Amino acid sequence: VIEAANARVLAGHTGAVNSVAFSPDGARLSTASEDKSARVWNAATCELVHTLNGHTDAVFAAPFSPDGNVIATVSADLTPRLWDARTGICTHRLLGHNIAVFGVAFSPDGGVLATTSYDETIRIWQTATGNCLHVLEGHSDIVYGAAFSPDGRLLATVSGDGTARLWNLGTGACLRVLTGHTGIVSAVAFSPDGALVATASFDGTARLWEVATGNCMRILNGHTDTVWSVAFSPAERVVVTASEDATARVWDAVSGNLIRTLEGHTDSAFVVAFSPDGRLIATASSDTTVRLWDAGT
Repeated sequence: VIEAANARVLAGHTGAVNSVAFSPDGARLSTASEDKSARVWNAATCELVHTLNGHTDAVFAAPFSPDGNVIATVSADLTPRLWDARTGICTHRLLGHNIAVFGVAFSPDGGVLATTSYDETIRIWQTATGNCLHVLEGHSDIVYGAAFSPDGRLLATVSGDGTARLWNLGTGACLRVLTGHTGIVSAVAFSPDGALVATASFDGTARLWEVATGNCMRILNGHTDTVWSVAFSPAERVVVTASEDATARVWDAVSGNLIRTLEGHTDSAFVVAFSPDGRLIATASSDTTVRLWDAGT
């Protein structure tokens, strides 16, 4: 742990840190890295709890299930894995994708998870068994990320084809295609009330979309390079983005105005996440560190 003037820094990975996520109770953090591992940390002390070893290539993401008992990892080795978050033991390998698996998200009740892949598909899996339930097809390039709506009825996905899509999980039908970005769309998040979707793009912007209509409501301009990640605060209409320009930016989701810029990473900021209470912001970077920021200051 390195104490910086404006953040706590978690150091230990030997490669770029591709993702960071809080456990539902905010007590732990998970990170995923190019060093082929995922790690679990104590959020209060920043001490290492588990190292999840087993993947044979870069690990791109490692979120917790909503009850905090399972961690899902996705990797360039083609095989998503499910782990017991308490013991660090791998419980399932999910077989089906035939190219690198880039993104993963749990449904709000934790019963299913979605994985996204370079094979241009999204797969829906049963968490308890590891069985594949559905394959969603429609994107024409790499599917980078996915997010479930708060009620679990919709799935939003983003792709190298420059679009985001909204899917009905009951039928598997694509409801809307969100077009407007001029580059790869790299990340997606729902607002806590489910009314908005935020997307991040290689075009250097983030966009806020109305779920009911598919209309673009705001364009967040300010980053000077690819925007890799976007997250809503659980407590208020605030959005944070992370960028190749090594900064994270905090935005007012209503007005689209920039509130503040978080500077400190020495290389690309890949992922941003809020703690469940909205008081902390975590950023993960290719400089091999994670930083924890006070969201209020």
